[in-house]
Amino acid sequence: MLTKIVKSREFFLAVFIIIFAALITSVNPNFLTLENIADLLKSYTVLGIFALGVLLVLLSGGFDLSFTAIAQVAQYTVVYFFVEYEVDNVFFAIIATMVIGSLLGFVNGFVIYYYRITAIIVTIATNSIYIGFLYVVTGGDLLYDIPESFSFLSDTKIFPMLNESGAEVGICVGTGFWFLLCIALHLFIKHTVLGRSILGIGGNQLSAKRAGFNIRRTTIFIYTFVGALAGFASLIQCAVFQSVVPNSMVGHEMDVIAAVVLGGAAVTGGRGNVLGTFLGVLLFAVLSNGLTLMKISPFYYQIFTGAVILLSVSVNALQELHRRHSQIRVQVREDK
Repeated sequence: MLTKIVKSREFFLAVFIIIFAALITSVNPNFLTLENIADLLKSYTVLGIFALGVLLVLLSGGFDLSFTAIAQVAQYTVVYFFVEYEVDNVFFAIIATMVIGSLLGFVNGFVIYYYRITAIIVTIATNSIYIGFLYVVTGGDLLYDIPESFSFLSDTKIFPMLNESGAEVGICVGTGFWFLLCIALHLFIKHTVLGRSILGIGGNQLSAKRAGFNIRRTTIFIYTFVGALAGFASLIQCAVFQSVVPNSMVGHEMDVIAAVVLGGAAVTGGRGNVLGTFLGVLLFAVLSNGLTLMKISPFYYQIFTGAVILLSVSVNALQELHRRHSQIRVQVREDK
């Protein structure tokens, strides 16, 4: 059991995070303060929630590049109408963004399943359609008049504490939702029929179909769920930055995918878990924050992102190759 843990991707990620955190702290002791850790987690909460949706898609063997566009449309629509009609209720806003996101995500799932078009092509197309439509309707106008109740997600602290200057610090509610979603998604994947069907489809769709899994329902659910998560994440992003910029999230798809792949998810489907995804996001958060504190050019972050995608995909490919060779050796022994 211990050997299996030590050899796992999650163990190496955790060790790397600890080593890198220690290195940053030796240069700038402010890194390990409660205030900085809370701010670091808050700034990466949106990416973390996006990553949970992308994990589900990759587990199924699919791909999604439209989740940021879905988030932008849901965010702008809800904020605009809430301000226009003077609605100020963060819980209604959460429901509204998730509903809009679900509908846009449903379109992806519907087209992918019924028209048998490759997921990456469909989501590239819908990404362009959603963002283009948003710019045509809004003219790219920014929104700064944010309903006051939205700050509940970014300013309200869970188990607040006072720092040395007497200011209140702690994990914000939005980050708390991210943690709860991690736990819920882990349980969903491990202990529900639908969750296991997602893994089954990612491993081998034909075998999954023969086993009785409903491919249509599962495919449409996945992309609808990703849309709902994107809508929810967009509201947290709005609460943190107190503004709505039509292109503020578009362009960060590779960061999210890199974090998920770094966490052990295979782009070919069937392999990955929530803990690995969480640690992948955490490593990116620590790296970004560390570069800032150590006054290193942020361009190195882009280099790291590209290297991570290439390295992680290569490692996953080698692991898959090793697994297949092991199966062949076992089969040969049995035949003898």
